[in-house]
This record gives sequence, C-alpha cells and structure tokens, in this order.
Amino acid sequence: MISFLNFLQWILFVLTLCGTIYLLVFAVAGFIYRPLEYTCSDKFRKFAVFIPGYREDNVILDVARRALDQDYPHDWYDVIVIADGFKQETIAKLKELPIIVNEVVFEKSSKAKSLNKTMEELSDSYEVALVLDADNIMAKDFISKMNKAYNNGFVAIQGHRVAKNSNTHFAVLDALSEEINNNIFRRGHRQLGLSAALIGSGMAFDYQLYKSLMNQIDSFGEDKELEHKLLKSKIQIEYLDNALVYDEKTTKSQVFVTQRTRWIANQLNYATNYLREGFKELFKGNFDYFDKIVQHLIPPRIFIIGLLSIVLIVSLIFNPLSWTYYWFIQWLMCVLALFISVPRHFFTLKTLNALLYLPLGFFLMLISLTKIKQARKGFAHTAHTFNENDHH
Repeated sequence: MISFLNFLQWILFVLTLCGTIYLLVFAVAGFIYRPLEYTCSDKFRKFAVFIPGYREDNVILDVARRALDQDYPHDWYDVIVIADGFKQETIAKLKELPIIVNEVVFEKSSKAKSLNKTMEELSDSYEVALVLDADNIMAKDFISKMNKAYNNGFVAIQGHRVAKNSNTHFAVLDALSEEINNNIFRRGHRQLGLSAALIGSGMAFDYQLYKSLMNQIDSFGEDKELEHKLLKSKIQIEYLDNALVYDEKTTKSQVFVTQRTRWIANQLNYATNYLREGFKELFKGNFDYFDKIVQHLIPPRIFIIGLLSIVLIVSLIFNPLSWTYYWFIQWLMCVLALFISVPRHFFTLKTLNALLYLPLGFFLMLISLTKIKQARKGFAHTAHTFNENDHH
C-alpha cells in the first residue's frame, strides 16, 4: 500500500514539475523581454474597431466615446458598436455619436455570431480589424501602435490589457493574474520566438484574414479557436507590451467563479480535442501550435500554487524528509515564476492585503471545477458596471 502511494506521489510530482518548469522558463524569458524595434512607417491603414456587447448598457456609452479619442486620424478608423440586447434608449444615444451602430438579435447569443453578422453587412474597405470588449478603454496611442506593428509585417497582434479598476480584493487578484499571464504567455513567449497568447480583446488582425477565419468559428471560446487556426497556418502572433487597453476586472466572488468556470471549460475542451492534432503539428515542425496545446494542459496558476501548497503541508506531516525537500523545491520554483512575473507597481500593501484572499480564490477555483459541465452548454454573460472618467 505504501509503495503504491509512493508511486502515485511520483506521478503527481513529475506532472506538476513539468508544468512548474514550463512556467519558470517562460517567466524568466518574460523578465528579460526586449520588444522588437520596428522600422518607421507613416502609412495609415483603415481600421474597423469592433466593440461587441451583450446587454452592456451600463458601460457602452463611455466606451464608445473614449474609442473616438485616439491620436490616429479619424478618417482612418471607424468605431463599430455591435448591440445585442441593448435598451432602445441606449441605442438612440449611441446613434448620436459619430460611430456605426449595428443591432443584432440571436436565439443564442455569442461574440462570434455578433462579429460575423456585422462583417457580413460591412463593406470590405477596411485593412485591419481591431477587437475590443464592451468595457475596454484604449490608450490614446493604441491604434497608432497597432498600425505600426501591422506596417512591419504582423497580421495578428495582441495588445497589453491592464486593469482599469482595483476597487476590491478580487479585482486586485484578477489584475495580478492577468499581468502574470502577460509575462509568461506573451512577453516570455515572444522573447523565445514563439507566438503570444490571445486574450480575446485589445487585439488586431488583417481584416480579410480575420473575416475569413471568424467565418469558420461559431463557438463560445472564439479567441482560442481563432488562435488555433492562426497557429496551424503558421501565422505568428505579435505582442505589444506598450500598447495599453484598460479592462474591467472581476469585483465579486460569484463573477470570479463564473469567469473561471467558462475559461477552464474552454481550456479542457481544447486540451482534449486538439491533443492528437498538436502532436501531428509538432512532427511537421510547427512547434508554435504544439506549445499552444501544452498551455491548455497546464492548470490555472492559482490552482497550481494552491495544490503544491497543500501537497507540501501533507508531505511535511506524513512523508519522509526527502520527499518534503523535493516538494519544497518545486513550490519555490513555482513561487519564483509567479513572483518575477509580477510588475513592480503591484508591490504595495493593497496587493499584500488582496493576497490574503488567495485561499478563498483557490477554493472558488475548486467550485468552478464542479460547474464545468454546465459551462460547456452555452454563453455565460459577465456584466460590466465600472465607470470612471479617469483611467490611470
């Protein structure tokens, strides 16, 4: 019995170690990240700035107005609000702005459906599709920086999404989690010559490429589906660390559970459905695609650190000292990977107070695992309510 438990412990140790090493390697790469130097190009590209929203009456007017406040020439971009389930008074106020408002209605709503329907109805005069969420606020130079990257040959570009609110402990933890992911899955990957991971908003693509690929997508995890199609076509995804778009962070535990449940469901779906294809692409020399499958297999960071902490405590109580030593080394590696991925401006008392809620976050993540089957059934809307005139 003891030898069998020892065998199980070895399996758990090796599996978690693979994930920990992966995170540490890319965390270190992200820590030493140096962005590409672009050659100067003053050519203006015509942008379609898509803002799809589902019942986002609370935030959409502010977002639409701010989307017009760019240092990019106004003749060279259109703000296109895709209104699904909006109140008529909101629609009327939106139509007073110099933007395009496209109303859509579906029996089962999804971001992919909204985007595809709108692109069907638009002219093909655009060169770049820029996609935001209904709560996103672009920095004034966001389109200009996307334009420069596009002019330097990149047809898929992810911007740097940062928090626009830190009004609760969960908002701080959510912001911290995204910055850690930015370092590992975007800066670190680009530093080692691999594609950055897409987030789902604050991203830009060659318009015809985007329209063509999205036309093949009707899933609720459209950004991951799009990512798979780009990488399978060996199209590299660039990351602009200095192109900022402000995003509302989760403020309540219930929203945290809903979000994470949806994300984990999508992650498991792609990990199981694309694993065989990932190995096929690896044998064809497409390491970028295979790396994406590996990412799907790695659990969320909060789950990893929580699991390692629990196993370390259990090992300390029941195992010989040698096992405890191994678990402690791995725990330290994981902590180091996360620590060096945290931006320096997060080193505050406010962040320290928020970290006290990590055990609760881990517990909520476990709750999320019990609701995965339900999350796979359809679209789960996250309502946005945060409005503020001054974002950083």
